[in-house]
Amino acid sequence: MQVGGKIVRDALLRIDPDRDRITVDGERVAAERKVYLMLNKPRGLVTTRDDPEGRGTVYDCLEGLDLPFVSPVGRLDKASEGLLLMTNDTRWANGLLDPASHVAKTYHVQIASVPDDAMLERFRQGAVADGEPLTASSIALLRSGGRTAWLEIVLDEGRNRQIRRLLGAFDIEVLRLVRVAIGGLQLGALAKGKARHLTAEELAMLGA
Repeated sequence: MQVGGKIVRDALLRIDPDRDRITVDGERVAAERKVYLMLNKPRGLVTTRDDPEGRGTVYDCLEGLDLPFVSPVGRLDKASEGLLLMTNDTRWANGLLDPASHVAKTYHVQIASVPDDAMLERFRQGAVADGEPLTASSIALLRSGGRTAWLEIVLDEGRNRQIRRLLGAFDIEVLRLVRVAIGGLQLGALAKGKARHLTAEELAMLGA
């Protein structure tokens, strides 16, 4: 391999593919185009490339699209749905996932209960599950009817199954969990199971 016309044998050499001219056997190696997608993940799919149990994955939603390999930015568990970002820009993805970035994620959550003000306040105070303190940035009642209600829950950190475990600590069953926004990026009217490229404005909104 040559970088800038010089032979390089140091595997640890840091290279900027956007600035350095890289050739292998005389052929120019170009940086792969960066791809930033938003997907409306359906319930029942896992966010892995391959599943040993043969379950459907989010990659099923990308079949037929002309894309380089992309990876999910974070996860939504199998029973959850909604906004999932996918990219091949690992630096951008790591920045969004860094706890120090405090990028808010907004969820609409249907529960098998109709909480009163006192219960909502207990939710907001948080709980301890498996020795781990769990809280949310905000919890509000969206609507209720019959024996169920929808809550809007905002998180600025990404603990494993955080919302389900938080509500489970109060014996509250989660019926549906839909991520509707990441930062200022809204899921909007994107159809379930469909993906689209982020616009320049949306990328700027997310700090790209």
